[in-house]
Amino acid sequence: MAGKWFDELAVGQVFHHDIRRTLTETDNLLFTAMTHNPAQLHLDDEYCKNETEFGQRLVNSYFTLGLMVGISVGDTTLGTAVANLGNDEVRFPKPLFHGDTIRVETEVIELRESKSRPEQGIVKFQHRAYNQHEELVASCIRSGLQRKKPQD
Repeated sequence: MAGKWFDELAVGQVFHHDIRRTLTETDNLLFTAMTHNPAQLHLDDEYCKNETEFGQRLVNSYFTLGLMVGISVGDTTLGTAVANLGNDEVRFPKPLFHGDTIRVETEVIELRESKSRPEQGIVKFQHRAYNQHEELVASCIRSGLQRKKPQD
């Protein structure tokens, strides 16, 4: 089992995920098109050069959010999650651009027993993504329902 059982998690535990990812123009274009987001900030190079403070296209922040959480799955919830319950405090303090590389870390910030499901518990993870300059570019708190280790 790659993920952690609820019983194997501790508040304050931090995972430094090995997977890093360089973001490409294709990633941004495909995700933006698949989600029907016509924002010029993601698609129009000339607009971004001439009309924005950034001077270039931004990577779609919802791609960043999905990638940040996705990178965490192998170390935290793969095979042990029952369901995602929600995301809170989603933040994007700095933009990402084509060619940036992100790394992700996850901290367990809260654990509680499920009142209605004794074989499961509720975990809150705080995910943080950093670019290649070690600048925080995204964060969120994700709540999930997690399986406990099966009793023999």
